[in-house]
Amino acid sequence: MTLIKELIDIPEHVDKGAFVLRLTEGVDDAAAQQTVDSYVCTDQLADCFEQALMLIKTAVEENSSRGAYLHGSFGSGKSHFMAILHLILQGNTAAKSITELAAAIDKHSGWIDALPGDSDKKFLLVPYHMIGKQSMEEGVLGGYVAHISRVHPEAPIPGVYKAESLFEDAMRLRSTLGDEVFFEGLGDADGDAGGWGELGAGWTAQRFEDAIEAPPTSADRVQLINALIKSHFQAYATVAQGQAEAFVDLDSGLAIVSQHAQTLGYSAVVLFL
Repeated sequence: MTLIKELIDIPEHVDKGAFVLRLTEGVDDAAAQQTVDSYVCTDQLADCFEQALMLIKTAVEENSSRGAYLHGSFGSGKSHFMAILHLILQGNTAAKSITELAAAIDKHSGWIDALPGDSDKKFLLVPYHMIGKQSMEEGVLGGYVAHISRVHPEAPIPGVYKAESLFEDAMRLRSTLGDEVFFEGLGDADGDAGGWGELGAGWTAQRFEDAIEAPPTSADRVQLINALIKSHFQAYATVAQGQAEAFVDLDSGLAIVSQHAQTLGYSAVVLFL
């Protein structure tokens, strides 16, 4: 005769963390199948997935930003919900095969498949772990930089950092090194883009000075920040972490993030906080 205790494995100790999925880990290739297998989708959750996909569809079609707040008590499955949504948009077969979500996925597969670019460039999906962050700017904008550095290490760093002190340091360095050495370090003086179009164009004294005087989110100013952090001030991105004043305001930063993702060829950016 089989005993109940032989069918159920009950651990001797369980803490709160055992019931919580960390989003940044749950969407990894190695953990994706377990994330799907352990998910229980109710009718109410299926409706929530339909609403989430509709929200993203509207944002894509209108080329505008949209946001939604997911509310629930500790351990209620918020991160698990976002992990499954992340995997669906990523095209994960197991997630798209969840029976309870078949209707929603069938309804939205048409516009998702119609997005330009290959399957890897339809959505730039950025999962976040916000614990320990001192500000939304640090978490969201700094987190985007960290994510891009992992998935696109060759890409320019987005100009989400406040630039005044950086520019002051750059002008002092220019004075010390001289124009020839300084601008050679920033980019090819002949304007070779290295595959990045204007993002990789060469710098001259006039372009440098114009960029410093340009509005905060202007293309040349953002590109100058990219170039300075990528070349002469590589430690600036690390130093800026944890300092709310190091980042532009969240609205401006999100606009820069959107432009940056488009430069990389993505149709839409979805941030999972």
